[in-house]
Amino acid sequence: MVDLLEYAMTRSEPSRFLPLLLAIAIFMQQLDATILNTALPKMAADLGESPLNMQSTIIAYALTLALMMPLSGFLSDKVGTRKLFMSALVVFVLGSLLCAASTSLTMLIIARVVQGVGGAMLTPVARLTMLQAYDKSRLLTVMNYAVMPALIGPVLGPVVGGYLVDYMSWHWIFLLNVPIGLIGLWVTWYIMPNFSQKEGHFDGVGFVLFATAAFCVSLSLETILHPQGSGSAS
Repeated sequence: MVDLLEYAMTRSEPSRFLPLLLAIAIFMQQLDATILNTALPKMAADLGESPLNMQSTIIAYALTLALMMPLSGFLSDKVGTRKLFMSALVVFVLGSLLCAASTSLTMLIIARVVQGVGGAMLTPVARLTMLQAYDKSRLLTVMNYAVMPALIGPVLGPVVGGYLVDYMSWHWIFLLNVPIGLIGLWVTWYIMPNFSQKEGHFDGVGFVLFATAAFCVSLSLETILHPQGSGSAS
């Protein structure tokens, strides 16, 4: 009876603000993938590093996303979409704070990995939630609305990063995520359904194979797209 009650509650009509919440989360994750591109030279000067070495901060984030995303489906089934989404937001905000507080390249890379762990769960869990919360007749419209930021985020990233570095400081590139993430946590608690599935098992071999392939592809793309880093840009 309890299971039936939980199922009925999770299948109730989702909040009209749910697509907006998921859209903002996807936007945050995609924005942080490219926001450092135009800020690396000034960050390098502040940290006393070569601009060429700063490219590792972008690669660390991209590779963490590639490695951790395959876990999102399994974890959302076991933990629940709302709990995992909130946990991802907490880790993402914590990683952003650590990035802003970094005083060396090593600290920044570690902080970007933490940030990537949180970001890796945001987009997949958002999509899984939409798949389970909406009927097929509405799914395409909702998906288009929420996934649109995935296309806008990488375009705005370098612009926002350059603006913040020129008029404020590079720390605000990461501090910008804190108030957005905290508001997202509060909203998530009230409007996001908590879908879960206790059955099933973790495919360790499949995870290792997929994560390795995604790691290699991401590393190859980052190397091809940024062979000399951002330090050559004036």
